Amino acid sequence: MRVLRDPKPLVVLATVDPLLRDAVAFGVVMDRPRTVVLRHDIVDGPDGGGIRRVVADAGGVIEDVLVPLEHACLSCSVREDAVPTLERLARDPRWDAVVLALPVSAESLPVTRALGWATRRGGGLRSLRLSRVVAALDLATFADDLLGDDLLDERGLALTQDDGRAVGEALAAQVGHADVVLVAGDPAEHPVASDLLDHVRAADGARVDGIYAADADALFAAAHDVRAGDRRLDPLHVAPVPGAPTGNGVWTLELAADRPMHPERLVEDAARLGQGACRSRGHFWVPSRPDSVCVWDGAGGQLSVGALGTWGRRTPGTRLVLTGVEDVRADLLAAFEDLLLTPQEHARGLAPWLGAPDALAPWLGDRAA
Repeated sequence: MRVLRDPKPLVVLATVDPLLRDAVAFGVVMDRPRTVVLRHDIVDGPDGGGIRRVVADAGGVIEDVLVPLEHACLSCSVREDAVPTLERLARDPRWDAVVLALPVSAESLPVTRALGWATRRGGGLRSLRLSRVVAALDLATFADDLLGDDLLDERGLALTQDDGRAVGEALAAQVGHADVVLVAGDPAEHPVASDLLDHVRAADGARVDGIYAADADALFAAAHDVRAGDRRLDPLHVAPVPGAPTGNGVWTLELAADRPMHPERLVEDAARLGQGACRSRGHFWVPSRPDSVCVWDGAGGQLSVGALGTWGRRTPGTRLVLTGVEDVRADLLAAFEDLLLTPQEHARGLAPWLGAPDALAPWLGDRAA
């Protein structure tokens, strides 16, 4: 007779700080010694590099190997190594819980989405269940990391040679997706950074002050909702965090309109909304391609604009949420109004835009025929 055992819990850990990653993992295994940690790092090499896989528990390092990268897709390579390794660790009777520590600066959403499917009944990780996604950060550097213009490559944190992301872009994605944010540093010593975090972390997530203050048993006992995690970073569901503090000058501004953005004015003046010490995210539409959901994502002095499918049954709309620490809200409101079609332009309808040159093609791709 085959004995069916309950799946073991799996925590996913993401950060832009390698020291914090190790500190959190160490704290968990000390708090719960029957935990094993799987850590991945990206290693450059003359033959294309590889993934360094380290397996450790409370007794120390058990496994340290370099796995060659199989193809150009880094996240795919990490997942392809993680899934069989995690399943192997989960079946080992020495451990009753697993932590997956992602490569520093890796975003947790795509990996967690894949793990969510793999841990379903009949999946490749049927011996595990996804419990919590955790992000770790330091208040002493958080504001500069999120709003500054440093690139991951400049700090030696880029995942690949062509990884052009800003530190703020990676950090915003990690914090916005996490079920639990573990915070190093005293909020009283860093009040602006502390408030800023509460403006940009997931509204339905939790914050724990103190890297070692998290209850490991509680982390492993919980269950990560993959759909809820996706929704947190979905540009169509962007919204200010309710009740975020405002006493230290941190603000969040919601800009919404049923009118579309003017394509030419957007290309010329997007910097008025997308640059500077500001975190911005949301969606918009343009009359030159009214069926396309356009995505807006800005952090770390960089602005990313792209297309995300079609509106389907949704009514096209424009909604941006911006968070900052310098009070430039009046300027942002004025810029937003200038980038929209005027009421008169909007009243003319879409006919004037049929066959017009597409100024946004370099960012959104060619229009469908």
